[in-house]
Amino acid sequence: MEDTENKGKERGEIFSRAIRAGKRTYFFDVKTTADDEAYLTITESKRRFNEQGKFFYEKHKLFLYKEDFEKFLNGLNDSIEFITTGKAPERPAQENVYVSQAETDEKGLTTERHSIEFEDLTSESENSL
Repeated sequence: MEDTENKGKERGEIFSRAIRAGKRTYFFDVKTTADDEAYLTITESKRRFNEQGKFFYEKHKLFLYKEDFEKFLNGLNDSIEFITTGKAPERPAQENVYVSQAETDEKGLTTERHSIEFEDLTSESENSL
């Protein structure tokens, strides 16, 4: 486990922790916005090889803002509880924001349709400006 504080502060990074987990490394970086608001980025990094045999790092990044911490943790904890116990948590499920449905079109090909519900997104983003 690697722990770095104040490294790269000039880029808004104020805390960083790297967790090595098998073939993956997870980076938890606390950064600040121009308005000095802290937020978290979670990056998953996996070492991959291209056709020529040279390696590169495939990265996936998630940005998590302070106002979403509790909902994120609840969802994560509920998911972990379900995986470990096989039972759905007692807490009522929060409203689904993202739903993916596989469908078969008229040619018999499977397609995926996504339904996203972002109620009051415009008013929330305007309030944060």
